[in-house]
Amino acid sequence: MYAPAPADTTALANFAALRGQLRVSLTPRCPISCWFCHNEADVPPHLYRSDPTTQPRKRRVDGPWMTARIASLVRSGIRRVYFTGGEPLASPLAKPVLTSCREWTGDDVTAALITNGLPLRKAMPWLRTCAIDKVKVSLHYLSDASFHAIAKTPLPVARVLDGIDAARDGFERVELNTLVQDVNAHELDAILDYALERRLPVQFIELVGTPHNTGRPNPAAAMSRLLARLRAASPERVEVAGVGQGRRVFAVDGVEVEVIDHTLGRHHVGQCGTCPLKTVCVEGFWALRLNHDGALSPCLLRDDLRLDLTVEDNDTLRSVAAHVAAFTEGIL
Repeated sequence: MYAPAPADTTALANFAALRGQLRVSLTPRCPISCWFCHNEADVPPHLYRSDPTTQPRKRRVDGPWMTARIASLVRSGIRRVYFTGGEPLASPLAKPVLTSCREWTGDDVTAALITNGLPLRKAMPWLRTCAIDKVKVSLHYLSDASFHAIAKTPLPVARVLDGIDAARDGFERVELNTLVQDVNAHELDAILDYALERRLPVQFIELVGTPHNTGRPNPAAAMSRLLARLRAASPERVEVAGVGQGRRVFAVDGVEVEVIDHTLGRHHVGQCGTCPLKTVCVEGFWALRLNHDGALSPCLLRDDLRLDLTVEDNDTLRSVAAHVAAFTEGIL
């Protein structure tokens, strides 16, 4: 579909070959305020709502600009593109960018939308026309009480569940992801049952210590109980290849269930070796993050590693390749 990438993009191509992904944050805004949200390294909703003097970055790019940069990075070999936020469907970029996915998807290049589910029903008339391979809905709750405690919203959780139903009607692949935490530990079995009954692949993500959740009770016991149930129902397959955190994979009644386990390893590179934040970094280098303000970053925790792609006459592919090479060599 695209011509081979130029020879000087080797570091970027190596990252892509290890299944590194591109995460495109269309907006930092969201109608809910989950306490753990990192907002792709922007100011998360629960902070900017509690302190109006602290606001996320302003959008500096439009849909054609964003689509062109995504297509350029796909030419380097990246095969997995995830659209995130905030809530991506709340962005004015959502419709022009997502409806343009056909310009760069196809073959083995996939596009995925990560959403809280609330806007799905309203967006489905145009969203179902997009070349999106899967919709991934965050489901950290299965009751109004848990939804209110985690997301700080008066909305009923039925709105999220209705969004999931709408997505199932419009897309072949809909997945769930659940962050295991003290507030929802009592609902993990119910969330798993919900996923199994609807034949929805689900990913349980281990909550580990970061600056966003210091001082909260560790949900390790809940994770252990969940793993015990899964191991009793299915053989366990461990995946640690490529970049990102390792995962434990189960097939329960034919439904794929994953458990993200940070003890299975992270992918650190040159810049990580001397990073002062390494002790609180739980991810390593597994994604390039292109944001609504026109910047790209290889890291959630380091604002100083951001690359401004809005510079006039910037060659996206060469600039990103040089940035990734410097990061992996530890000289950025």
